Amino acid sequence: MPATDKPRQSLPPLPPQPSGVPWPTQDWPEGPLTSEVAARLTPLLNSAFSDPAPEIMGETHAFLAVQGGRIVAERYWTGFDSESTHHSWSQAKSITQALIGILLREGKIDIYAPADVPEWQSLDDPRRAITLDQLLRMSSGLKFAEDYVDAGVSDVIEMLFGSGKEDVAAYAAKSPLIHPPGSFWRYSSGTSNLVARAAALGLGASGEAFGAFMVRELFDPLGMRSAQPKFDKAGTFIGSSFCYCTARDFARFGLLYLRDGVWDGRRILPEGWVDYARTPTPVPATERLGYGAHWWLGMAGPGSFSANGYEGQYTVLVPELDLVLVRNGKSPDAQKEAVQNWMGEVAECFRGA
Repeated sequence: MPATDKPRQSLPPLPPQPSGVPWPTQDWPEGPLTSEVAARLTPLLNSAFSDPAPEIMGETHAFLAVQGGRIVAERYWTGFDSESTHHSWSQAKSITQALIGILLREGKIDIYAPADVPEWQSLDDPRRAITLDQLLRMSSGLKFAEDYVDAGVSDVIEMLFGSGKEDVAAYAAKSPLIHPPGSFWRYSSGTSNLVARAAALGLGASGEAFGAFMVRELFDPLGMRSAQPKFDKAGTFIGSSFCYCTARDFARFGLLYLRDGVWDGRRILPEGWVDYARTPTPVPATERLGYGAHWWLGMAGPGSFSANGYEGQYTVLVPELDLVLVRNGKSPDAQKEAVQNWMGEVAECFRGA
């Protein structure tokens, strides 16, 4: 049964795992780059990994390209290697979306029902009508200041590192409604932590028990042995921001979505869930990228979608090229556009080759 019952826009098909290519549950198969792609890609990698780091895009700590289910390019900054873990930052939002999908597959959650937020249950609270779908699409109508620099005005800094850090969902639940639910798009880490707590409530488990669910249902089946999700003192997975992984494990997560939620013959995500993730949500004209449901759209051309994190953490999927690109590093927010442009240029190296 499809994961969602609402009509989806036409989307580019997701490629299957090529015949004869083993799934990377244990080890990643590797393959060569064509000379044409290598000639285009090498100068971009040399620039990104130059020492000192290029001022325009900051430090790139890890880069990985997977095409046709095989690693075809991989490089690391000095002091990093394939075993080094990297900060997910908001790539964790896309992992949270996967967890909701698994719970939906198990019949434990309904994304079109009002979200399970205990603080909103008063009959005169208009927030009680907000659905999980609206939270996943960043269209809840809640006020939230997603500012990574100015702590004085930032809700995300206060939530993660200030008064809200011991119970991130309770902090986010205090956000007032300033637009009718579903009418206005605003990127918000607070809504992701409400989604993460709703997942725990749907499962009926939090803290270590929820972590065990993540390992059993998502990380172990994919071979993501490095994954380190972080929880607050209330037992909520901090699904907005904290799941450390190696670049190779971020690539495994990306490959799951590129393969329509199926891994080595086992359906991890319900049918239609990946299409739900990449179906566009209306965003303001000022947004450089499109947005789906806890996934960004369009960084590497039409049809591409990505898990994006602060300081340039990216897992980018390009279905038409059967391509997964991973970049981890440390790039201040002012350099974000340059790094995204670089990711797009990297994808272009594989087109027409």
